[in-house]
Amino acid sequence: MKAKEVVRCEWAKGEEYERYHDEEWGVPVHEDRKLFEFLVLESAQAGLSWLTILRKREAYRKAFAQFDPEVVARYGAREKKRLLADAGIVRNRLKIDATIANAKAFLKVQEEFGTFDAYIWRFVDGQPLQNERRTIQEIPPRTVISDEMSKDLKQRGFKFVGSTIMYAHMQATGMVNDHIMGCWRYETVRRIRKVESARV
Repeated sequence: MKAKEVVRCEWAKGEEYERYHDEEWGVPVHEDRKLFEFLVLESAQAGLSWLTILRKREAYRKAFAQFDPEVVARYGAREKKRLLADAGIVRNRLKIDATIANAKAFLKVQEEFGTFDAYIWRFVDGQPLQNERRTIQEIPPRTVISDEMSKDLKQRGFKFVGSTIMYAHMQATGMVNDHIMGCWRYETVRRIRKVESARV
């Protein structure tokens, strides 16, 4: 008897995408350093594929002090030179500068709100948004909420945080469930969120 095929979101093809889709995408994130990690990675993706960034993720961890915003915020000319010579990451001066600027802005948000988590989850009233998409074609590249989030982040000094990037951030960190309804992770993530969202 043939084993039942696992149904995933259409974009999750190949081992690396499947692992990311099955283990991370859509699961709510409330830990500040992890939120900073996704901000760094999402901004680095601009103009590139997410798979490219996933493959560079470990190099990013090493290059940016395990995504410690306090350390990254202190990066100066010497660190920038090192990063521009690091073949493991996206060697784009604007993106590197943006990551350092974002670390500084991240710390200011923490100072104002206590945690970045408390700040960012306000945009969805502390509760993951549960969508009911039947196909990936129904998933928008941006929403009114991601527009508002992008605008507010930019006013706070963040760079490379356009609305499309921030919607991808929302999807990655579980602020929104965009697994299609036929995907095996849809209900699983929905149940996880009910437990996790109680902490927010």
